Amino acid sequence: MSTVMEQMQLAALTLACTGPIKDRLASAYRDHLAAIESADLPRDLADDLIAVRRAMVRERPLCRSEDAVQATVRKMSNDEAVELASRVVMLFGALCGQWRHEQQATATGSAAVVRINRA
Repeated sequence: MSTVMEQMQLAALTLACTGPIKDRLASAYRDHLAAIESADLPRDLADDLIAVRRAMVRERPLCRSEDAVQATVRKMSNDEAVELASRVVMLFGALCGQWRHEQQATATGSAAVVRINRA
């Protein structure tokens, strides 16, 4: 089972590949983002993931062979797809920053270091 960080990284890498942006976005969502539990993210990032999910399934399918993701991607413009893909990449970046901060805190043995200067 992959970690949240691995899934976010794979989603970002999927978006960085070649091909139509709508196809890359649908693939990143289906193959990686849909598998992430929002409860496994810090609250501010979970809210962003929830917003991405809502944006990816906002349209109703037209037929049985289509799902909400396909319907949504079909109806969105390329600019909307680029904006949503950018949001996913920024979410991955924010997660990396928080993960790095947690790793440094664990390595030093404390969650925060406060420096006090004496006058």
